[in-house]
Amino acid sequence: MKLDGIEVIRKLEFDIENRNLTVFHSREDEEILSRLESLNFGAKHTYSSSIDEKEVTIESSDVQSKLLWTILIINFGFFIIEMTTGLISKSMGLVADSLDMLADSFVYGLSLWAVGSTVLRKKKVARWSGFFQLSLAFLGIIEVVRRFIGSEEMPDYRIMIGVSVLALTANAICLYLLQKSKSKEAHMKASMIFTSNDVIINSGVILAGVLVLLTQSKYPDLIVGSIVFLIVSQGAFRILKLGK
Repeated sequence: MKLDGIEVIRKLEFDIENRNLTVFHSREDEEILSRLESLNFGAKHTYSSSIDEKEVTIESSDVQSKLLWTILIINFGFFIIEMTTGLISKSMGLVADSLDMLADSFVYGLSLWAVGSTVLRKKKVARWSGFFQLSLAFLGIIEVVRRFIGSEEMPDYRIMIGVSVLALTANAICLYLLQKSKSKEAHMKASMIFTSNDVIINSGVILAGVLVLLTQSKYPDLIVGSIVFLIVSQGAFRILKLGK
């Protein structure tokens, strides 16, 4: 987003894990490094090389859009499933995971807007989704506190484990599809990271279900729910920061 509008840029390739960005540009432009330095991420120029323009292949926006729509639909579908079963089973872990699925749906929605979208539109959508996620997480944390204090029934561990296994399978499929695309675009890389986190969260809810069975206590479910709500809150703050 910071480099948007610099006409000499042809393509950006992101290696998020190693904090490397490769900028393909038609001629030298000092504005590129200047804008990156203004992010205060410790940006520095490492090397330059010349390549043939034919070697610069642009990823298809249509392919990216279809993949992101598929993953968005899967996540939103499981948001509905987990929210419904979470309320029926009285499991805050499932309710929290459903909101995490909804939060991810917003991330994939933002990624879809990012495909050929303007910076101003991206920032507006980022702010809307960030405030919405933060509101959901805040309400969730209040409910967790209420259940900690009150004398709530023990959640149904069978529904917790069963639905979480299905959600884990769905996220594993999403991660496979994203990795198979081998995309180096920033929004696609971000989607991979969010989906990887989901796999960990799903595993946490399964573990909470097992602990509820073993301890015959509601607290493992509430603890996992609290952690997931905090993760959603953290993601919301990051998106709001992006939308400034």
